[in-house]
Amino acid sequence: MTSTVPASVTRTADGHALQAVLLDMDGTLVDTEGFWWDVEAEVFAELGHRLEDSWRDIVVGGPMSRSAAFLIESTGAAISVGELSVLLNERFEARIADQVPLMPGAERLLSELARHNVPTALVSASHRRVIDQVLLTLGRDRFTMTVAGDEVTRTKPHPDPYLLAARTLGAHPARCAVIEDTATGVAAAEAAGCRVVAVPSVGLIPPAPGRTIVRSLEDVDLSFLRSLIASMN
Repeated sequence: MTSTVPASVTRTADGHALQAVLLDMDGTLVDTEGFWWDVEAEVFAELGHRLEDSWRDIVVGGPMSRSAAFLIESTGAAISVGELSVLLNERFEARIADQVPLMPGAERLLSELARHNVPTALVSASHRRVIDQVLLTLGRDRFTMTVAGDEVTRTKPHPDPYLLAARTLGAHPARCAVIEDTATGVAAAEAAGCRVVAVPSVGLIPPAPGRTIVRSLEDVDLSFLRSLIASMN
């Protein structure tokens, strides 16, 4: 975990106000979910196995260890979870070495949050080495803190990463707006007690009480996020 939380970041005086915005990375801010699947398919092809398209929804958005274990078990590939994890991370880093494409609306939203000094956290199931490379494009200074999947004992779909982010920012989870693109990430944020905005990238995210589903980040701005928290009262 990396943090640049200033001493002045505490819970707002208004107990009904938005206190922090917590954002997923792959598929939410950067258009990389397809990259992960391409890398996985490429690696397994070299191992002599073909991945089924139906597996894509199962592995998306979760921790590397879970995805790797599932694909090894499903294909019977002769490789360990640790070896596969290292290989996938290396291939993915090479894939994004030149440029990381942003999702529509991501640049505008991050700029608006920074301009209004809203405490923000990047909360990803990706490993630190991958996050640090993506931050070269997103801008490290746009996030008050970041949490990587290999920095917590239990990552998504468990609530731990989001609880850690809220606690570090001095925010109550119920006053945090989370933006996620997968069912795994949504489950983690909701289990933490956060208010979730789902922007589906791969696979469907069904409607649920307290869950807001939008077409893209172009439909999300600070006023929208504030209104979601205010509507809870």
